[in-house]
Amino acid sequence: MRVVVVADTHLRRGSPRGLPPGALHELAQADVVLHAGDILTGEVLESLGECAPTYAVLGNNDAELRGALPERRMLELAGVRVAMVHDSGPRKGREARMRRAFPDADVVVFGHSHIPWNEPGVDGQWLLNPGSPTQRRSQPFPTVATLDLADGEILATRIVPV
Repeated sequence: MRVVVVADTHLRRGSPRGLPPGALHELAQADVVLHAGDILTGEVLESLGECAPTYAVLGNNDAELRGALPERRMLELAGVRVAMVHDSGPRKGREARMRRAFPDADVVVFGHSHIPWNEPGVDGQWLLNPGSPTQRRSQPFPTVATLDLADGEILATRIVPV
């Protein structure tokens, strides 16, 4: 299963700017899309849903989506337990904090910082922040992430410049 992970798209209604071509290319190959918050409008979720089944969590800038999206989410995809949250908190202590918050998760997907993160956590848990495809901030490139999953295993994780 190919999972495409995005976060922090910050696309406002009526904005002429959309997702970059590289992000659209990755989304076209998705079996599932995960959005780790700061979506801003339901229109963005609808458009992602046209690519593949889409699951999202509420970000701190998602006032329009309050009540429609959970702050945290747990999914099982191809036998892999995936947790989602927008803000994982400060870098220091993140690994232990995410293990405590999501003790049963194999992967924790998060956003908020716009800083890509693709690293092991505690006790085999994997931590994944896709960065942002639209607001790279201090990063060299806008990014998304991919997760390849099968039979309860994480086959590959990548941060993809878009």
